[in-house]
Amino acid sequence: MELAITNSLKMANGVEIPQLGLGVFLVKEEDELNMAVKSAIYDGYRHIDTAMIYNNEKFVGKAIKETEIPREELFITSKVWNYDHGYEETKAAFEATLKRLDTDYLDLYLIHWASPNYIETWQAMEELYEAGKIKAIGVSNFQIHHLEDLMAHTKIKPMINQIETHPEFPQNELHEFMEKHGILHEAWGPLGQGKHDLLSHPVLVKIGEKYNKTAAQIVLRWHVERGIVVIPKSVTPHRIKENSKIFDFSLSKEDMAEIATLNTGTRYAKDPDDEEFLKTSAIRPE
Repeated sequence: MELAITNSLKMANGVEIPQLGLGVFLVKEEDELNMAVKSAIYDGYRHIDTAMIYNNEKFVGKAIKETEIPREELFITSKVWNYDHGYEETKAAFEATLKRLDTDYLDLYLIHWASPNYIETWQAMEELYEAGKIKAIGVSNFQIHHLEDLMAHTKIKPMINQIETHPEFPQNELHEFMEKHGILHEAWGPLGQGKHDLLSHPVLVKIGEKYNKTAAQIVLRWHVERGIVVIPKSVTPHRIKENSKIFDFSLSKEDMAEIATLNTGTRYAKDPDDEEFLKTSAIRPE
């Protein structure tokens, strides 16, 4: 087994989060997920990011147990879904997540989207945090106005905001706001989710040739240079290993400036201000 990937960033409360993690969004087949999680851990990853709505928390928990890595060496994130918002609902959802993951605590718990009643959800999370059941609490897919609203009505600021981020959508304004308020930036879909030809872009290919790295490694390093936590999703062992090989080189200011020219302002996933989605997804299925 290789040495653990030790690069980490410190959240406002002093808790350290590994800067590179494995995302498991859309991985619902048990054997595939089991292989991905084990491959990541054996390659040195110590950060796994899941969510209730991914329907794979149980599989993640089982794979982690089978690696026999001590729980305290791992960083596990999950998220409360939109139809579980509310004070009592969030408490119940959290306990259900712990049971599925077969763990006594979470390292990080996030509000998945800013759907109705997220203030009450956060208040429940504050209590769980203060009781020591969560090491850190944060949000996902929150815009500046959501963060401002949350901070105005609650005691504890979010420690992290997990948002769609990639070179075509660098989230510069939100990034600066979070830096100003001590909220760590975490990128989901860091490689653009494969929905376009980002990884064949001539700029990234050229920079990759300069460092003998792939375009994906260049993009992941770009995130690292910006002080962002990154959770690329893959179920392919050699890709998982490749994604970890980003801490043995640095990009120059000129490289970063070239990559900045890729910004098109293109969001490939849902808009966090899509009111219809936020309302309908908050309705519990029959």
